[in-house]
Amino acid sequence: MPEQRFDAVVIGAGPGGYPAAIRLGQLKVKTAIIEREYMGGVCLNVGCIPSKAVIHAAKTYEKLGKTEDIGITISGKPTLDMGKLQAWKGGVVTKLTTGVRTLLKGNGVEIIDGTAKLEKSGPDGHRITVQTKSGPQTVIAKNIVIATGSRPMEIPGFKVDQQRVLDSTGALALTTVPPRMIVIGGGYIGLELGMVYAKFGTKVTVVEATSRLLGSMDKDCVAVVERKLKKMGVEVMLDTKAKSWEDKGDRAVLTVELKDGKSATIDTDKILLSIGRRPNTEDLGLDALGVKLERGFIVADDHLRTNVGGIYAIGDVIGGMMLAHKATKEGEVVAEIIAGHKVAFDVRTIPAVVFTDPEIASTGPTEEEAKAKGHATLKVGKFPFAALGRALSVNDTEGFVKVIADGKTGELLGVHIVGNGASDLISEAALAIEMGAVADDLRLTIHPHPTLSEALMEAAAVALGEAIHVINR
Repeated sequence: MPEQRFDAVVIGAGPGGYPAAIRLGQLKVKTAIIEREYMGGVCLNVGCIPSKAVIHAAKTYEKLGKTEDIGITISGKPTLDMGKLQAWKGGVVTKLTTGVRTLLKGNGVEIIDGTAKLEKSGPDGHRITVQTKSGPQTVIAKNIVIATGSRPMEIPGFKVDQQRVLDSTGALALTTVPPRMIVIGGGYIGLELGMVYAKFGTKVTVVEATSRLLGSMDKDCVAVVERKLKKMGVEVMLDTKAKSWEDKGDRAVLTVELKDGKSATIDTDKILLSIGRRPNTEDLGLDALGVKLERGFIVADDHLRTNVGGIYAIGDVIGGMMLAHKATKEGEVVAEIIAGHKVAFDVRTIPAVVFTDPEIASTGPTEEEAKAKGHATLKVGKFPFAALGRALSVNDTEGFVKVIADGKTGELLGVHIVGNGASDLISEAALAIEMGAVADDLRLTIHPHPTLSEALMEAAAVALGEAIHVINR
């Protein structure tokens, strides 16, 4: 096939890559995007979107069995059809991934399905060999954006086979509910999926090597989720290391090392390995161009530039917060940089959400982190959803909103939410921090009643000692 030439080529069509390509197309930059597996990336296909669909199904299933206290009686126990659930989840994914292709084409981006490898650059630009179904194809680009994402990490002795040992992809594809499941890793993916199967009736055990769950999240918020785990019958084993496992035919047997150094064994049907993610930087040909890596991640500056001219990188491959929305923002920024605009990836805060039940959403530092950054005194306000009319009226009162402000200036530093709707509420807090708001700005902004968003206003008032709906202390 003849060589194809572009002003920009994006490698990877995930939540960082496809927005970069779309924005490049909007800016009239001749662009192609190369994707080897999933249009829409892990996020749309086997990550963010399908997991949230399954989480919604599990929450609905649980709620159907607990309606009598609001006067609704459902005859008989709700039943679960995993086949139909998987089909519905697949339909959601198909709609979104089909939409991504439509958007790319609608913005003039050429889609190349295949595996890309960078070759040595020439005077006419960077050369890429793409292995497609019809054979190898050569693409030449003035600029390349590497957006190849990440994949689940493994540990020695726990090879993922999607039979006994699952990663998140395998856990989302199960067509039957396993009687028992061990989740190795107490991070957000493990807890999200562990809680899903616990609601479906699986006996879930979480094995975490450190002394706490969700180590990067506000401790008070995590405590609320821990109480829910206990209520659901999920066993949590902290300071416990997974060492090995054996397939006994009718079951798997996991051997763990406890905090005191002693060993113990646990019988299970499935093992979900969820210990983090690693960047997809192998086999790209980065060494041929001399692109600098650190611990497997591509090194990039605030303009998303690598050490090689015309080579940019975004998303999980450059590390930091490995979140889809961070990658999307970086994709839009890098497109504008390539198009000649004077922009940089310059943000004050990036919100993060854990879709457990209840949800945890966070933006800005925790109290400990704020003090470590030099804020000697803090104003902290917590407002419980149990004191909020809207939460009471929808019968979902777990959790609270916590506002953290500088003790002297009142500058809003961080907001941490645990409870129903936390994932939707956190954006207001992120906007406030991004705009340099003080706690009083949140307090003085009139919030509609009755809504969950009032909890942000109320928590700010608590921080300032001016609460109306709880006692000031």
